[in-house]
Amino acid sequence: MNSEPSSKEAHPDASQAQGWPWSRIALGLLGALAFMVLARAVGAQLPVWAEWIQSLGAWGPAAFILLYSSAVVLFVPGSILTLAGGAIFGVTFGTLYVITAAVLGSSISFLIARYLARGWVETKLQQNARFDAVARAVGENGLKITFLLRLSPAFPFSFMNYALGLTRVSFRDYLFASVGMLPGTLLFVYSGRIIGDVAALAGGVTSERGWGEYAVLGIGLLATLAVATLVARIAKRALNEIVES
Repeated sequence: MNSEPSSKEAHPDASQAQGWPWSRIALGLLGALAFMVLARAVGAQLPVWAEWIQSLGAWGPAAFILLYSSAVVLFVPGSILTLAGGAIFGVTFGTLYVITAAVLGSSISFLIARYLARGWVETKLQQNARFDAVARAVGENGLKITFLLRLSPAFPFSFMNYALGLTRVSFRDYLFASVGMLPGTLLFVYSGRIIGDVAALAGGVTSERGWGEYAVLGIGLLATLAVATLVARIAKRALNEIVES
């Protein structure tokens, strides 16, 4: 009697293993396409935004922070504004201003949900079983879970700001967990910096950068993308384990 399993039985997941790389490639291509569309939108509007911000002088960063934080409260996606922040202010100050605005806007959303619009937010979350599981986990370890939520792109940022206002996480831990926004913010700000340079070149502005500097920027962007993706994947896996348990 032949006790050796057939090749199909020995490798039941072979078809999935063969198909999985293609799904990754497809997702990667879709992500690249989405980024190109977003970059084109930013590049088209960038000169107008940059001129307006620069016309405000020293008040430019304050106006940007106010605009960004208001967008967070109003559920307006902040991706384009984050890219614009990198293009206008550079990586260092762009990251600083975007993080400041994101923390300000998310804090306002959190406090609105906890003290002013609790009933409305509860109505929106009534049939969300996934959030119920997350809320229970937040109740047990608020800082850790909130930090993972900030690292992972699996949960919509503006939505979670309001949703977390209904949990038992303290406002102090909520603020500390905002550090988790740094990898994603740095990636988009860095991307915005490169988009800004490309848009300037397309507009006929002479750049003082050489090809070597652009190569370094490109390598830096790829490294930032790799780190941000790895961190987000680890956070998502940890959250999934918590939700499933």
